Amino acid sequence: MSRIMAGSVSVIRSLRCTEFCGVSSARGFRTLRWLPLVLVAVLGCESSKKANEVGSQVSQPPASGSPASAPGAALAAPGTMGPSLRIDPAKAWQYTKEIVAIGPRWDGSQGQKKMGEYIHSRLKGDQVEEDPFLAETPEGKFTMRNIVAKFPGTKDGIIVLGSHIDTNYPLRHTNFVGANDGASSTALLLAIADQLRGKKLEGYSVWLAFLDGEEAIKSWSDTDSLYGSRHLAQKWQQDGTAKKIKAFILADMIGDADLDILRELHSTPWLEDTVLQAATRLGYQSYFFADSNEIEDDHLPFAKIGVPVADLIDYTYGYGGAYHHTTEDTLDKLSPKSLQITGDVILETIRLLNAGAGAPSAPSPQKAQ
Repeated sequence: MSRIMAGSVSVIRSLRCTEFCGVSSARGFRTLRWLPLVLVAVLGCESSKKANEVGSQVSQPPASGSPASAPGAALAAPGTMGPSLRIDPAKAWQYTKEIVAIGPRWDGSQGQKKMGEYIHSRLKGDQVEEDPFLAETPEGKFTMRNIVAKFPGTKDGIIVLGSHIDTNYPLRHTNFVGANDGASSTALLLAIADQLRGKKLEGYSVWLAFLDGEEAIKSWSDTDSLYGSRHLAQKWQQDGTAKKIKAFILADMIGDADLDILRELHSTPWLEDTVLQAATRLGYQSYFFADSNEIEDDHLPFAKIGVPVADLIDYTYGYGGAYHHTTEDTLDKLSPKSLQITGDVILETIRLLNAGAGAPSAPSPQKAQ
């Protein structure tokens, strides 16, 4: 349910993925909120970049010095931030094509088994851990597993990058291959691994979390979705890993040729501001945060245990989201350039975090007069 207010106009809308994209089980209910706008802005929205999108909004960056934008420590000079890393877009594109070639990868399928084998083959020689678990679903028990690749750094702390590796289960009787939704972000993490491999990371350790069971098995709910991330967040909370995580950055649906990454409103504001700073440093700011949404995704279980999170997602995939969770989610809708933009911004964000970007510092207590 979303309450949209603009001046004296008040509209109540209920958006469910079945209504938004015509598929019975997507990411459940999304709440889209507009910032207060003058009525004339609403009437003139047809001329905006995303006039076709229900509930889109233009998001203004926080004012300089505001609590959401101020880092906890001054950023180091560029020369002290460690080497600048960039992904190879050709490799990222090749990985995307290879994953799509596997075919549908819903949980319990041979395709999903091949997906795990493929990830391991691309991470051969790296420090990789399997995280198997048994998921209780509306369709019974499913064997699932997360895959975590670890690249050690010189600082005490961990930055986790995440992607889901499964495709939509209710579409299992179709040829839904999830080129954007699942393949693109998984390929991106593999391309990032190529840049981390064999290097002494001058900063926090970087872990890549390939998450199983993001999609609902029957219908999106708190208990029928995000199986892998819920399991891993609980595991890391119990073994103390969560306290060491400085940031969890999720990539999802980032291959769209018409890239427009949303400011996700469940994400940690200062971390998303750091992402925008990284994008601006690279000249990619126009691809980030023009619109804002609340989206349920694999970052939420980590946010709930106190980890700073950012969900980098382009949910406006096709006209009105027409390609999302349909058999039209294919390679011809994607672009290597979009993979490059997102990957390079993530790597630059890591540099900024290593240099001292972080949560706003608490104000110093005032001494009594």
